Amino acid sequence: MEDFSLFLPWVNTDMMGRYLKEMSDFYENEEIVIIMDQAGWHKSKDLVVPRNIEIIFLPPYSPELNPVERLWKHLKTNYIHNRAFDSITQLMAVMVDAFTNLNNETVASLCRCSCLNL
Repeated sequence: MEDFSLFLPWVNTDMMGRYLKEMSDFYENEEIVIIMDQAGWHKSKDLVVPRNIEIIFLPPYSPELNPVERLWKHLKTNYIHNRAFDSITQLMAVMVDAFTNLNNETVASLCRCSCLNL
């Protein structure tokens, strides 16, 4: 399976809808299950979820169940902690580098959770 990511300018319902649409198009012949927290833009009544995507919501206030939180912590600690960037373009370049250097084993080790029995 290929990786899929987008750098979007905001976190809101419109951007979440765009992300889901682009992911749906990229994996047009696949059924996708996404596990999300209950951020407002994830649960908005205006969010359009493509037919090949199913969303499962984590219980509220349960960051310990959200494995991607450990990935974000890794990225922040190793790439942007205690750094000042001259521009958003510079920050995005660093994050592109960070994502490019991730491999499946690193992501799996960061996101593995005994509560998920992986």
